[in-house]
Amino acid sequence: MDININTPALLFPAISLIMLAYTNRFLALANVVRNLHDRYHNMDDSKKPLIHAQIKNLRSRMRIIRNMQILGVTSFIVALVCMYAIYTESMSTARYLFAGSLILFATSLVLSLSELFISTHSIEIELSDLELDKED
Repeated sequence: MDININTPALLFPAISLIMLAYTNRFLALANVVRNLHDRYHNMDDSKKPLIHAQIKNLRSRMRIIRNMQILGVTSFIVALVCMYAIYTESMSTARYLFAGSLILFATSLVLSLSELFISTHSIEIELSDLELDKED
């Protein structure tokens, strides 16, 4: 495969946009944690098991989002190093770096997909809480 300096540069907009989405997810999750904290201190003990389920879910999501961000940033850095390798005409190294950047980016996206499934489960926990309120 023949690559030039523009090839890894094609990843920059995609990585930048996905990092923005990851940051938005993290900020939304931080907001949920703050709201959950307030709810926890203002509720009776019978409802706290649902909150504990949410806490477990949120911890898992925070770890995944952190790893998504780490992989995204690493992918960006590897793409930059790839551009430097192309600039210094180390084409064999550049090819490996570009492939590595793609793999890191793809792994980040797969983690994003898994976080989506976990966040859906979080909403199901919240809905079960509402259903319990309706039965009372």
